[in-house]
Amino acid sequence: MDSKSKPELPGGAPPPRPRRVRWLVAAVAFAALLFTSRSHCSGMLKPAPAAPVCVQERPLVPEKNGALWSELTALHATDAFLMRAVAQLSAAIQIPTETFDEMGPVGEDPRWITRGPFVEHLREAFPRVHASLDLQKVNTYGLIYTWQGSDETLKPLLLMGHYDVVPVPSLSVDQWTFPPYSGHFDGENIWGRGTSDDKCGVIGAMTAIEVLLEKDFVPTRTIVLSFGFDEEAGGIHGAGHLGPVLLERFGPDSFAMIVDEGSGVYESYGALFATPGIAEKGYVNINIEIQTPGGHSSVPPAHTSIGMLSSVVVHLENNAPTPALEVGTAPFQMAQCYGAHGPDVPRKLKKAILRADRDEKALKEAEEMLLQDRMFKALAGTTQAVDIISGGVKSNALPEQAQVVVNHRIATTSSVHAITTRDAELTKELATRFNLSVTAYGELLTPADAPAYGALSLSALRALEPAPVTPSVARPFRLLAGSIRATFAAARAGKDTADKEVFVSPGMMTGNTDTRFNWKLSKHIFRYGHNMIDVSDLNGLHTVDERIRADAFVEMITFFTTLILNADEAEL
Repeated sequence: MDSKSKPELPGGAPPPRPRRVRWLVAAVAFAALLFTSRSHCSGMLKPAPAAPVCVQERPLVPEKNGALWSELTALHATDAFLMRAVAQLSAAIQIPTETFDEMGPVGEDPRWITRGPFVEHLREAFPRVHASLDLQKVNTYGLIYTWQGSDETLKPLLLMGHYDVVPVPSLSVDQWTFPPYSGHFDGENIWGRGTSDDKCGVIGAMTAIEVLLEKDFVPTRTIVLSFGFDEEAGGIHGAGHLGPVLLERFGPDSFAMIVDEGSGVYESYGALFATPGIAEKGYVNINIEIQTPGGHSSVPPAHTSIGMLSSVVVHLENNAPTPALEVGTAPFQMAQCYGAHGPDVPRKLKKAILRADRDEKALKEAEEMLLQDRMFKALAGTTQAVDIISGGVKSNALPEQAQVVVNHRIATTSSVHAITTRDAELTKELATRFNLSVTAYGELLTPADAPAYGALSLSALRALEPAPVTPSVARPFRLLAGSIRATFAAARAGKDTADKEVFVSPGMMTGNTDTRFNWKLSKHIFRYGHNMIDVSDLNGLHTVDERIRADAFVEMITFFTTLILNADEAEL
C-alpha cells in the first residue's frame, strides 16, 4: 500500500488500527506480560547479561610529555642504560642496612649507624636529585625529598620506599649462590639482600628522577619521596616519624595518590597479572599467660601451667577463624580477574567466580574451590599463628608461669575488637575446666569472689586495624593501571614477548607496609612494586638468594618514569 492510500491525521499521527487488530495486539501484550510475571515468580526469568568483569584500562601513554616519554623509554632499552642501572643498585646492595627486632631509639642503639653510609651514598650517586630537590631528614635517617611542581594547586604524588633489609643469618651465608652483600651481576640477575625488598624501589625511583632532571624536565605536579629505614621491624622509628611530619606539612587528604612497595607482576592461571594492593590486613599479637602455684615436680597436679596452656593452644587451633570469600573485597576482585583473563582457570571455577557477585550458590562454589589454595585462603580471611611459647625454669620445679603469643592478621571485613573478643571467649571456655580465673585486656571475666586454682590473662601486645580500602574505580587507580600496562608494553616492544599482555587487578598482600603511617594523607594508597615475581620462591624475598632480574629493574625505572609523567598531566 503506498502513502497515498494511508489516511493522514493532524500532526502526522498514524491512522487508528481496525478494532479487531487492536484487540489482537492487546491480547498478545497481555499474554506476554502474564508469562513474564509467572516466569519471574517461578525463578525462570533469565537474568540480565552480566556486566564485563575486570575491564582493563588502555595503556596510558603521556600526551603532553609524550616526546620525552618516548625518548626515555628508548634510552631505557639500551645496553648502556641497563649497565648504569645495574651499577646503581649493585652499589646500594653493598651497604648493609640490617634491621633487627626491638632496636632501641636512634642515637642510643649503635646498630642504626649503618644507615649513615647509605644516606651519604645516595647524595653521591644522585647529584642532580640532591641539587634540585629539597631534602628533609627526619629522626636522623628518615628521608623526605620534595620536587616542587609549578602548579601548587595540584595535589602532590607521594612515592614511598624503605632502604633497610632483613638480616642475613650467619648460618645461611654459605647457602647463597653469591655473597648476600656483593651486589653481584651475573649477566641476568643482580644478587643480594635488598635487591627485591626494597632497595630496588628506592634506587629505581631515584634513578628515574635523576634521568628526568638530566632531560631538564620540570614537573607541574609536586613529587614527594619518603624513604623509611626500619620497615622490616614495623617502621616505628622511620615511617612512624615521617608520616606525622608529612601530615603536619601538607595536611589531611593532601596527596593525589600514594605508591609504596608491594606486589608486582606474576604469572597465574596461564596469564600475567599485576595486583596493586588497595587494602591491607590489620594485625594483633595476643599474649596468653597462665599462672599457677609452684612446687616440687615429684608431687605434680593433674595439669601444670604448661599442660593447661597447651590445651588452650590446641583449642584455639581447632577453632581457628573461618575464612570467607566476600563480594567486593580485594581477594574477590582478584579472583574475578583470574576468571576473566586466565586461560588455565578450571572451567567450573571460571563459571562460578564470574557469576559469584549475583548468585549466592555460585559464590559458595567459588569459595570452596579458591580456599583450597593456602595463599588465597590467607588473603581472604583472618589468620591465626601461634608463634612464641615459653614456660618453666627447671626440670624438677613445677612451672609457675607459661605464656604464648598468638599472631592474627585481620581480614579487611573484620576488626581488632572482633578478634580480641573472639579469643577471650574461646579461652574462657577452656579456662573454666581448669578452675582458672580469666582476665582479658584488663577486665576480669570470671566472678571476683570465686575460688580459683590459678589465673589466665590475655593482653594485646600490638594491634592495627585493617587499612581503609582504596576505591578501584576512581581516577588514581585507573591512572596506575594504565601506567602499568604502558610500561609493560614499552619494555617488550620489539622483543619476542611483545605479544604478551599484563592484566591489572585490585589486590592485597598478606603483610603490611609503611603506608599504615600515612592513612590520613590520601584516600588513594597503593602497594605496588613493578617487578617480575617468580612465584616459586618470590625472588628470594626474606631468605637465601634474594635477587632481581636486571631487565626487570630497568622496567621498574620505566614504571616510575611513566607514573610521574602521567600523573603530571592528569586530573586527580
